[in-house]
Amino acid sequence: MPERPIALVTGASRGIGAAVARSLSDTHDLLLGGRDADALKSLVDELPGAKPWPVELTDHEAVAAAAADIDRLDVVVHSAGLVELASVADATSDSWRRTFELNLFAVTELTRLLLPALRTSKGHVVLVNSGAGLSAKPNWGSYAASKFALRAFADVLRAEEAANGVRVTSVFPGRTATDMQRGIREQEGGEFQPDHYLRPESVAGPIVSAVRASADAHLTEIVIRPS
Repeated sequence: MPERPIALVTGASRGIGAAVARSLSDTHDLLLGGRDADALKSLVDELPGAKPWPVELTDHEAVAAAAADIDRLDVVVHSAGLVELASVADATSDSWRRTFELNLFAVTELTRLLLPALRTSKGHVVLVNSGAGLSAKPNWGSYAASKFALRAFADVLRAEEAANGVRVTSVFPGRTATDMQRGIREQEGGEFQPDHYLRPESVAGPIVSAVRASADAHLTEIVIRPS
């Protein structure tokens, strides 16, 4: 039997990352990154061909050590993220740093380390961005800035790696019914209303479609909003 393609999904313990992992499992073997060891184990037990990849993404030495063991990779889906809401007047430098460390620097460093394997396979980098990466609103300064920067990183990476056959897709989902969204609504002082938001599976579907697109089709940006 031919070897199945391999996908690494960060933030896979819940939400969009877990939904992407489930959707890709029919066609890909999986490396599942996440901080919740119990949730990862449960997902690995559910998905044949999946292995945990429990690496702290902001620990660049740990990431380098873990990435060194990956000699074959077809897809990486960057789904981990952090939101800390505050006005510019109240947001501390530490909050800005935490947000950029996970939302941007962890992505750029892991991608850099995985590029040799991705170039060999003519692979695919998927960056789960946000509507905040297209339009910044009050109290969303650090998060929106990190996502604007992530969008720029994707554009540069796409242009630089086109000659190597590496595809790059930015995905801009609106509010999605995840634990992260529950935390956001708590920060906003509002009610968590999952029926008003996208389902994680509704975001995972277009991501997987982009990954499975034929060689002549490069889905560069996907914007998804609740209906």
